[in-house]
Amino acid sequence: MQLLQFSTSHYCRKIRLALGYKRLDYDVDNLTPGAHTLKLKPLTGLTTVPTLLPQHPDAPEAIGDSTQILKFLEIRYPDPPLTFGDEALDRQAWMLEDWFDESIGTATRFVYYDFRAGEGKSINSSWFSQLLVRVVRFQYSITPAAVELARDRLNLALSYLESRSKERPYLVGDRLSVADLAAAGLLSPLALIPHYRRNYPWLFERLVAVHQQCDEPLPPGLEETGSIEKA
Repeated sequence: MQLLQFSTSHYCRKIRLALGYKRLDYDVDNLTPGAHTLKLKPLTGLTTVPTLLPQHPDAPEAIGDSTQILKFLEIRYPDPPLTFGDEALDRQAWMLEDWFDESIGTATRFVYYDFRAGEGKSINSSWFSQLLVRVVRFQYSITPAAVELARDRLNLALSYLESRSKERPYLVGDRLSVADLAAAGLLSPLALIPHYRRNYPWLFERLVAVHQQCDEPLPPGLEETGSIEKA
């Protein structure tokens, strides 16, 4: 099994969490942004990462889209499960996964790359890194107005998640699910932004716990100690 990815993509992190949780062996191919389309489009018709190559005679050659990859893994490798076998709980878990995937992951991208273009430029000031930041901002039309809307969306999401975290350790049911993995993967870039580190310590405690449960290295900003430091 091989995962085609960008090493910095929070959508790819989401899939690495699932692969780790299910204790599946896989190789990683870190693609070069821009040139990646030449490899991906013939495989899936898409130009986005992650793409999974199951490398099994009874499986598709390639699966694009992180949600479709999760669904494939859950059917092909049901143990340990990331769903519940209960219609109501499964519906809730997949609805939250879709919300993170289609809305919150995008908001995180806008806020993160706005940060990287300004206050966070020192995270990696190399010309190549800064070029990628500019390309991403242009590709996704990351304007000041769009960033402000993304911040509002994140604030609402984090308020909801904080209320849920006070009631239970998991977003759905009594164990880890696709909803938790989506949240942990797609919110992980916020660990590098001081505002979120200061104001949402409970979020990063949860991110650390999910990564450790999935045996996935911690994201940048959390990897040094495996605990929450004051930003």
